[in-house]
Amino acid sequence: MLLVTMFCYLFFYTGRHNFGWAAKDMAAELQVPYTTIGWISFSMLIGYAIGQLVNGNLADHFGARRMVPLGALLSISANIGISYATNIYVVFVLWAMNGYFQSMAWAPGSRLISNWWSANERGKAFGLYTMAAGCSSVITYLLSIILLQQDMSWRYLFRLPVLLLLVAATIFFIIARNTPADKGYENLSDDTAKLEKTSWQERYKVVLRNRGFLTASLAIGFQNMARYGLIFWVPVHFLGQNWKDSPEYLWVTFLMPIGMAIGALTFGNISDSIFKGNRPASIATGMSVSAVIALLIFFTHSHSIVVNGILMFSAGFFVYGVQANFWPMSPELLGEKYVGTGIGIMNMCAYLFAAMGEPLLGRVIDVTHNTRYVFLAIAIISFTCALIISSIKYKHHVSLQVSNT
Repeated sequence: MLLVTMFCYLFFYTGRHNFGWAAKDMAAELQVPYTTIGWISFSMLIGYAIGQLVNGNLADHFGARRMVPLGALLSISANIGISYATNIYVVFVLWAMNGYFQSMAWAPGSRLISNWWSANERGKAFGLYTMAAGCSSVITYLLSIILLQQDMSWRYLFRLPVLLLLVAATIFFIIARNTPADKGYENLSDDTAKLEKTSWQERYKVVLRNRGFLTASLAIGFQNMARYGLIFWVPVHFLGQNWKDSPEYLWVTFLMPIGMAIGALTFGNISDSIFKGNRPASIATGMSVSAVIALLIFFTHSHSIVVNGILMFSAGFFVYGVQANFWPMSPELLGEKYVGTGIGIMNMCAYLFAAMGEPLLGRVIDVTHNTRYVFLAIAIISFTCALIISSIKYKHHVSLQVSNT
């Protein structure tokens, strides 16, 4: 079940992370500033955040097998609609809707994984799941670079890559099952069997009363703001360096999502081994290093392909790798019964903050006329995340949760 969930999510970002690659030509063709492009990205992230608040709760009732394929089909439709848009307001509305549709995958998939994996292996399982999301960025970046080098219009970035998502979602629907009981096995937790007896109001109430979980949700907001600052604006940064004369700059950007994928797998393991399950300590370490790397990018302003490649890989590795440590905190702080609702609220916070960051970073570029200042902002955001997550006394919270379940 983990593998088929990973496989499906491997192609979800083809309908989301394609926007940054289309931004430069879209802004030129539709004659809008980068601040407007930032607000369009904001609309998608807000749609995603609202969707997480709703769909995380629904995942605890309906399960991933229904929700994930439906979200994929709706997202594909929105992307294709954007590819034919000639009005910036149409793009704005469809991209906001796409954010909601994309939100129908992560929390339900997390609920499914939590149902199938025991607590002592959950860090590795979520590390692999988060790695699949990182690899999805790799695939999207690769396809976008190939299409751009073929001199294809930005519109094809919304038409062609999402066809792979259609195939993946179909396979997921055929193979996936929400719980071990659906395959004739015994469920790992009694909470799974009792889930339908819990009202949606109770699920929200339990999650919103957990102070440690809310602090973690605030921290992931800054983490995801830094992450999307890289995902969205790094392509804009390198496309501005006359890339057709130096196409190798595009391949430098490709190293960033590779670093993200490897970082997710790595942090998923080291939080269980080196940090002994202390997720906040692992996250604080990673985000502190991420901030230092962002400062290096800002101050060095190197034109070396090798140096830029190392910095991009490292930035992706640390800023995204730590996200694998956030998701296990939902079952560990809340219990199995509230995993979907908890991850939905946590991911809502993540994308709400990411949404607020996009127009802000776009404004930074418009004011400074220099995309390099994005990295200075990302450094500040990363340090903030590290400070917030460090305030959680995680061992105390987990011991309480374990004793009460």
